[in-house]
Amino acid sequence: MLDLSGKTALVTGIANNRSIAWGIAQKLHQAGAKLGITYLPDDRDRNKGKVAELTEPLAPDFLLPCNVQDDAQVDDLFTAVAEKWEKIDILVHCLAFANKEDLSGSFTDISRAGFQLALDVSAYSLIHLCRAARPLMKNGGSVITLTYIGGVKVIPNYNVMGIAKAALEMNVRYLASDMGPDNIRVNGISSGTIRTLASSAIGDIHKMLHHYEESSPLRRLVTTEDVGNAAAFLGSDLSSAITGQIIYVDSGYEVMGV
Repeated sequence: MLDLSGKTALVTGIANNRSIAWGIAQKLHQAGAKLGITYLPDDRDRNKGKVAELTEPLAPDFLLPCNVQDDAQVDDLFTAVAEKWEKIDILVHCLAFANKEDLSGSFTDISRAGFQLALDVSAYSLIHLCRAARPLMKNGGSVITLTYIGGVKVIPNYNVMGIAKAALEMNVRYLASDMGPDNIRVNGISSGTIRTLASSAIGDIHKMLHHYEESSPLRRLVTTEDVGNAAAFLGSDLSSAITGQIIYVDSGYEVMGV
């Protein structure tokens, strides 16, 4: 097993036990990393309670709110992190959102507001988090984000999220170049189709899962644990010369022509 003892990892995007971020957090914890967890705040703090209960076995050092559409809240998050930790070694960005109506139907029907929302939450947020985390990555570090094949190829009903993932993948490359002199590595994991709360909003998700399982070389779906294993590797010193890359964890689906 990888040894991440002594490393700190800030994990965003955990919503429930089907979240890819949850699979990543578990693997980082198993490898010995100290965890800090964020949650999306709501009026009644229901999300906080759910995430707190779910992550309790991982004994995170803190649980803090983070709505990436609120610049002040992002800045407050890292101010609080700096009070609790001397440094951040690993930043995990598992944040994406689009309106449900923009994940089915005709691509040309997407509204300006829906387009801007998807790009803001799903792509720009990585830039903001990196900017805020950079001063705390004093000894270098690893930034890991999640993308999907829909950012490079047309996937039915993925629509505006495909555009957001394409932007996210270019963010990975530009951020890797920009932050590399500080020994900060930035990589993306392109996960295979997984049934999560987010993916359930995509039209015909059941058909996508069935096709994926039948067509991928390994003839199986990917699990959050599979993605977590890759994230633990990217967060470790074993990946010390890997940056600006998109790593496919998809049972080989990306190599297939159909």
